[in-house]
Amino acid sequence: MSENKGHLHLITESIREIIQIFGELGFSVAEGPEIEEEYYNFDALNVPKDHPARDMQDTFWIKGVGEKRLLPRTQTSAVQVRYMEKNKPPIRIIVPGKVFRNEATDRTHEAQFYQLEGLLVDENTHMGHLKGTLQYFFKEFFRKEVTIRMRASYFPFVEPGVEVDMSCFKCNGGGCTLCKHSGWIEIMGAGMVHPFVLKSAGIDHTKYQGFAFGGGIDRLLMLRHGIDDVRLFYNGDLRFVNQF
Repeated sequence: MSENKGHLHLITESIREIIQIFGELGFSVAEGPEIEEEYYNFDALNVPKDHPARDMQDTFWIKGVGEKRLLPRTQTSAVQVRYMEKNKPPIRIIVPGKVFRNEATDRTHEAQFYQLEGLLVDENTHMGHLKGTLQYFFKEFFRKEVTIRMRASYFPFVEPGVEVDMSCFKCNGGGCTLCKHSGWIEIMGAGMVHPFVLKSAGIDHTKYQGFAFGGGIDRLLMLRHGIDDVRLFYNGDLRFVNQF
């Protein structure tokens, strides 16, 4: 009998590591359904009815399942409102889970992938708390000091919203082909929770503020391990899996 034993997949290992890192900051894990209602995936997150993300180009829709429109969730952000509806602040959660996008598969895109969502709601919460939280996470996850920056950006469910970049680990910010000679690598979106989202969940937006962030776990692993094709995580090739 072979003595070779199986082991956890790299993504599973990384999710456990992420849970441990955020657990040190007081965050717990929340879960939600992978088949989601349109309300939680879009409406309660302040995504306009005519937003491109609702189109078939970005979303798989499920037909003939009753009055509520259902879809494989496109973002773990859908868990935010579900959790806030049932829990009062202070809230500190992360939501690691699988999401689905109706898009072509290539080296950097998959129709399914794993996303990390984070949410903190409390009194007197501000952007400094967000930056400090992410700075700590990146340092622990990448196992070294990481320089980050925030650029103004638009996401319907946060205001203000930012893109979070990290200094390119390959060229140390000097500019190379990996970072397209910018010195920075875009890693996730974040911002202060939009008052509409808090109101949708029944939380007093005049008393509480929150921050949220989200990014691809697959992308984090690609950056940490120098993996150049996201499809390698899912094609079952043991030559890849057994490296980790």
